[in-house]
Amino acid sequence: MTPKPHQPFYGWLIVFVSAIGLFLGPPLMVFSFSVFFKSLVLDFHASRAAVSFAFSLFNIMGALLIPCTGMLIDRFGAKRVILVFTLLYGLLLCSALWVGSSLWQLYLLFTVLGIAMASGPAPVPYGVVISHWFNRHRGFALGLSMMGIGIGSVVIPILAQRLITAFGWRTAFAIFGGAVVLLPLPIIAALLQNDPEQRGLQPDGDEKNQLSPLHSQDKQGLTWHEIWHSPAFWTLICIFSLAGASVHGAALHMSAIFTDRGVTAERAAIATSLVGIAVMLGRVASGYLLDRLFAPRVAILFYGATALGIAILCAGTSGPFALVASFLVGLGMGAEVESMAYMITRYFGLASFGTAYGHAFGAFMLSGAAGVFLMGAGFDRFHSYTVPLAGLCGAMVLALILLTRLGPYRYGVEAKINQPVGSLEVPSGA
Repeated sequence: MTPKPHQPFYGWLIVFVSAIGLFLGPPLMVFSFSVFFKSLVLDFHASRAAVSFAFSLFNIMGALLIPCTGMLIDRFGAKRVILVFTLLYGLLLCSALWVGSSLWQLYLLFTVLGIAMASGPAPVPYGVVISHWFNRHRGFALGLSMMGIGIGSVVIPILAQRLITAFGWRTAFAIFGGAVVLLPLPIIAALLQNDPEQRGLQPDGDEKNQLSPLHSQDKQGLTWHEIWHSPAFWTLICIFSLAGASVHGAALHMSAIFTDRGVTAERAAIATSLVGIAVMLGRVASGYLLDRLFAPRVAILFYGATALGIAILCAGTSGPFALVASFLVGLGMGAEVESMAYMITRYFGLASFGTAYGHAFGAFMLSGAAGVFLMGAGFDRFHSYTVPLAGLCGAMVLALILLTRLGPYRYGVEAKINQPVGSLEVPSGA
């Protein structure tokens, strides 16, 4: 069965469903954490480092689980994993109503939320689905699917601030939890499909007799053993880890950075939303460019913007320039997830993509946890964000250097965009 010429490719509906599924995941727990941050500090009578550690636990537990999730996806398909863990995530958000005033209860809540969100409304399972549905337009499709995170990153922080002001952080969590259960779950159950073969289709809507060798080659890929022993894989892990620590550390403390400089909480929430707007633009722009340019060069462009934004914040700038800095930080954050998924598929194929992506994303989350904690600890030590911001800027510069060491793609892309930046090669076995 092949799609009729006048029928739109079902894969674009998969992109839309993925965006819906991601809307209340990272935008709530990651991008809105800075909005919840000071309320948690006051409610639990804790230091900033202590509250930052709650998010670190969230990221650590998610990072530890997500490689196992990738293996489950490779074996059983992404849809089942998404449905089970998205339901669990919504119910856990509702359980915030029963969290007391002890800090260990906050830690427990964020720990189990990290486990649930990393395998449900998160980039890895949806990235696997999109990568199977698209080849030629994979970058753009990944970018559009992650628009759910981008749009949520604009809307959710402002909505969360209003809910916290009106009802407190516990009720705000519960309201979001109810929305997770009632809105995306039925849509995902009805419409999401693991790959185009389930509907008798081919990637990008191609007819079977029109498939190029690139499609066939991309469908295979390296084994997990080969990926694990590839120097290119560990270079990518280092890049994602350095960038993850930098963007998470800066973005999740963005509201606190602004309020410490005399900005009102409402205006600080706008700065956080600016990060979300930039994330949204970064998703689409980087996805579009990934299909047309060599991916490491695209990453250099967006990560360079983030390094510049962090440098501006480090300089202590306030006013419009600080808002520009928050926007630049968001641009790099917007390019991270789809660049990660895209480069892994192009260097290693789809055969063990879920496992490889899970390990890479786990490293990304662990480094993000470290970045957020070090920002809080750095403030407690120096009574300023200047020193930790300088460290994050240095980490981004190192990531930019490593990007220049990546060699040519191996799977499913035309030679015209398969031009290496550096000389690091991928193993030849497939």
